[in-house]
Amino acid sequence: MPSASADRLPAPLLEQLGRLLPADRLLLEPSDTWVYGYDNSRRQVAPDAVALPVTHQEVLEIVRLCNRFSVPLTPRGRATGTPGGAVPVRGGVVLSCERMNRILHTAARDRYMVVEPGVLNATLQERAAREGLFWAPDPTSSAFCTVGGNLAYNSAGPRAVKYGTPRENVLGLRAVTGGGEEIRTGVRTSKGVVGYDLTRLLIGSEGTLAIITEATLKLLPLPQARRTLRAIYRDIHHAAEAVSRIMAQPVTPAALEFIDAAALEMIRNHGDTGVPGEAGALLMIELDGLQTAMDAASELVAGAARNSGLLELKSAAGEKERSALWAMRRALSPALRNVAPKKINEDVVVPVSRMAELIGGLEQLSREYRITIVNFGHAGNGNIHVNLLIDPDDRDQVSRAQRCLEKVFLLVLELDGTISGEHGVGIEKRQFVAREIDAAALELMRGIKRQFDPAGILNPGKTIP
Repeated sequence: MPSASADRLPAPLLEQLGRLLPADRLLLEPSDTWVYGYDNSRRQVAPDAVALPVTHQEVLEIVRLCNRFSVPLTPRGRATGTPGGAVPVRGGVVLSCERMNRILHTAARDRYMVVEPGVLNATLQERAAREGLFWAPDPTSSAFCTVGGNLAYNSAGPRAVKYGTPRENVLGLRAVTGGGEEIRTGVRTSKGVVGYDLTRLLIGSEGTLAIITEATLKLLPLPQARRTLRAIYRDIHHAAEAVSRIMAQPVTPAALEFIDAAALEMIRNHGDTGVPGEAGALLMIELDGLQTAMDAASELVAGAARNSGLLELKSAAGEKERSALWAMRRALSPALRNVAPKKINEDVVVPVSRMAELIGGLEQLSREYRITIVNFGHAGNGNIHVNLLIDPDDRDQVSRAQRCLEKVFLLVLELDGTISGEHGVGIEKRQFVAREIDAAALELMRGIKRQFDPAGILNPGKTIP
């Protein structure tokens, strides 16, 4: 018997969904559906029902049914995203891709892999590594996030500085549009310019245009060797100068990560890091490539990293020390949850040359609004994760944080940046989108939305204001 929340859905829809999916893959009881109403934004809206398809055909039928009855449909992976993109703000049906978790085909000689959207990033990396290959996108949540989520947000991680984002590392897609049409986009070759590039349009669209059911991922050969350097600076200005110099020389790092003074202080308070007390910023620099090239590459990058504000430059001695450095970086975001009851986590991007201005401006806003702000991220492409730490039960602090956040976005746009690099827009940043994108471009985007999703059922209330 349907639950009270499911009673809000048309009875014929529930009946047909019940014929399509077995009981263990159609959740109707509030005790079962509740956990599908939130994501890492910590916002919560309970859906009326949860569908867990395992095939492309089931996705197709679910979309067509929701279209027929004009019921909102929110696609979802493992819900590690922070902007609320997986929250079903208008109720309806959540379509969880978590059980579509098969690796369908690996073509090692042609360097691609075909996967379903529920495959974990870490799982596909392990499978690719058996063939001496890897997929470039590596978000810090790779052990938990799905490929579908990576594509929905165009989430890339540290390696994007050298290898690019999912848009540069996906060859093609199979998907179901909001109108209930099956489409295939892209190619399985390294070149292809026939027709419009719908693959890259869908990537980053946050499930508002179509639901991806298969992805053909471009793989790359694993590097022979890696080397990780840690550079510690007196202040952000010298660290930013070093980033510009590193990115201007011929060796492109595989990763170039930044941690500011507030983040370093937080790390010190939770363990011995060996970072000097006077440190104002830290860079983690990883190089990869041929073993025979590592010494020369390391010398070039180290030379670019040296300036008058450098306090320490050292190379990780072996894999154990390298792993420890990366564990510290990956632990930063979840560790902030232990420092404050809530963090407002934004991932803004500015030109590398203006990174010092951004951090300086954020420090000023922190003082002005009396909000703790911790910054770290992908310095090589100017993608900084800005974390405002607050107590959600303190109304005055929440109000100050919201005003501060608006000023953060204005600062980013003044510095020729963008308000999101890889976390997406969701519901958290939707009200600010019109400040970055002009009215004519937004109207074109609304037209694209109508073409893909004429009934407006797919992930409503997200991304485009």
